[in-house]
Amino acid sequence: MYLIYSILLTLGVVALLPRFVYDALRHGKYVAGIGERLGRVPAVENDKGQIVWLHCVSVGEAQAARPLAREIRRRFPSHKLVVSTTTLTGQRVAREIFRDDASQVFYFPFDWGCTVRRALRAVKPDTVLIMETELWPGFLRECRKQKIRTAIVNGRLSENSFRRYRLIRKFISRVVNDLDLALMQSEEDAARILALGLAPERVHVTGNIKFDAGVDASENVVTEELRERFDFNGVRPLIVAASTHAPEERIVIEAFKTLSQRPAESLPKPRLLIAPRHPERFAETASLLDASGLKWTRRSHAAVESDAVCDVVLLDSIGELRAVYPLACVVFVGGSIARTGGHNVLEPAAAGACIVTGAHTANFKAIMRAFVAADALVQLLPLTESEAVEALASVFTKLLADESHRRELAARARQLLEQNRGATERTVDMLTVILNEPK
Repeated sequence: MYLIYSILLTLGVVALLPRFVYDALRHGKYVAGIGERLGRVPAVENDKGQIVWLHCVSVGEAQAARPLAREIRRRFPSHKLVVSTTTLTGQRVAREIFRDDASQVFYFPFDWGCTVRRALRAVKPDTVLIMETELWPGFLRECRKQKIRTAIVNGRLSENSFRRYRLIRKFISRVVNDLDLALMQSEEDAARILALGLAPERVHVTGNIKFDAGVDASENVVTEELRERFDFNGVRPLIVAASTHAPEERIVIEAFKTLSQRPAESLPKPRLLIAPRHPERFAETASLLDASGLKWTRRSHAAVESDAVCDVVLLDSIGELRAVYPLACVVFVGGSIARTGGHNVLEPAAAGACIVTGAHTANFKAIMRAFVAADALVQLLPLTESEAVEALASVFTKLLADESHRRELAARARQLLEQNRGATERTVDMLTVILNEPK
């Protein structure tokens, strides 16, 4: 089965090679860190304690792992932490947020036996921690062969992923049983990985580490920089459209134009900040704004006087979205009108913002269930694009007109966040059994 997997992986890479070349030439993806992806990572040495390899796929996992990394460093100061990512954007963010906690940040190797073995020889990890649930069969098998302890932390297994894994249950059962521990976010996630065949004694529910996300001092600096440059002073309420996908940028812009055409004497004219989920969408979103007739600017442009009065800011930067949330009056969390499963509502909740989402939030089902039950956000019904424009404009109008309701929603979200903190501590408690083992 592993031979078949390696052959299919190779065929898949060959089939997708034209796309990889295109993305590399246009966006710098995949070609970045190609040597590290082939296993040529810098050597790591630590005579005092363990070498702990923490893998975060992209930006979201890297940001969520920050409290975990700090708690591990606090409890095991002699251990050396290294961090890997898969994506270019994840690499950029990880280098910034783990600068004080990780001795190295590098790209995760392609899942061929030779590249995995080359990376493991260089890093020599005693323990590998995988954020959420990225199951690389070759990597996990090689770790098991070399007696390297592995654990999933903050584990999440969506219904879609579970259904796909069930199609190859016999193979995936062997893969998951290469894990020493699976520390899952919820009982549902635990039940799914158990159904894939992982031994029950290795599965534990520790909660969602994202509830423990705090505000970093460096983010406060960025927040104040944005506040000053764009004059986000609260006089004109700021709507943030976060982690958007197509066609959500167009929907949000059209809904915002409806608000902007409101009589000036009714309420202060709002402003909008759009943060597309993927950098590849920056140019297309810029084209939509060019055609909108709104006054807008890019975060990446040099500061000019008109930044303070523009209608829309395009956040075409990486890793700054969390710093924007404290400035927001209302946050629409994207990937939820588009059918991509939604994104993290906990970060705007931590900042005290009022949250709006679309109907498609399957990736965060347990969190959304808790927020809806607590009446801690506004969730739209499933809608067509044209219906979504009207519905979003209506929700924005009502929320901007009713400050007390906004504050109540934000307060309930913050309270829910506080009630569910502690996953980081529980996770490290469970990891102690493998982190305390000698080299």
